[in-house]
Amino acid sequence: MNRRSLILAVAGAALSGPALASPSAETPAQPASFNLTGVGLPIIVGGRVRNYVFAELKLHLGEGQALDAVRAKEPYLRDALVRAGHRTPFVLTDDWNQLDTAALSASLIRAADSLIGKGAIARVEVVSQAARRRTTVRPV
Repeated sequence: MNRRSLILAVAGAALSGPALASPSAETPAQPASFNLTGVGLPIIVGGRVRNYVFAELKLHLGEGQALDAVRAKEPYLRDALVRAGHRTPFVLTDDWNQLDTAALSASLIRAADSLIGKGAIARVEVVSQAARRRTTVRPV
């Protein structure tokens, strides 16, 4: 067997395996999602910036929404989130190292409804939060 036929035999065996297999009907289709990484949001208490928390968000798209439409509006979503974070901070009263995820999610969904369209984002999942520095809550 020469080298060419050996390479063709190995490549044929590799391609005929699971790589070319059609997706099975048993596997449910996952709803589309989009990651929004590195969003820095302020922790403002008493009119002063006390900390910054950098969040990674996973946006779960609504039914029938195109991923490209959300990807095209990413800078606008990011800007709307940072503006909302300065206007009404996502602050937990007992922890300046984390964000109020419910308020953040509601704000981002409202912004997406106006920027992309109603129901564009079904839900927002906060994947991770990293505080710029570890701070403790002090009376204001």
